[in-house]
Amino acid sequence: QVHLVESGGGSVQAGGSLTLSCEGSGYTYNKYCVGWFRQVPGKGHEGVAAILRGGTSTYYADSVKGRFAISQDGAKNTVYLQMSGLKPEDTGMYYCAAVAVAGGGCGLWNTVNVDTLDARTQGTQVTVSS
Repeated sequence: QVHLVESGGGSVQAGGSLTLSCEGSGYTYNKYCVGWFRQVPGKGHEGVAAILRGGTSTYYADSVKGRFAISQDGAKNTVYLQMSGLKPEDTGMYYCAAVAVAGGGCGLWNTVNVDTLDARTQGTQVTVSS
């Protein structure tokens, strides 16, 4: 069973940077996309970014392209989300999640049913003030 531990988050002013980390364990032989969703009250869940574990396929929401970068350290089983140029609209609860994928990559991350995630964290709050 996949288990994820998330760290990072916090409060910054607009234009600032934050990095989220997500360490995983218990992965099986399946391919997994690992990434982040964010939840804003009244707006539901938004797929922010994801990366194919051990691969190169990535996904970025249009709203974060050019500002966020997702990467991974295989030796540490850790995925990182570097967020720069943060905007107030980036404020939300960010949670790391893992989804087993049958093939291809993570291009459909934003269509994942969050009720069927293989694993997720409780989330960390990111607050960006103007």
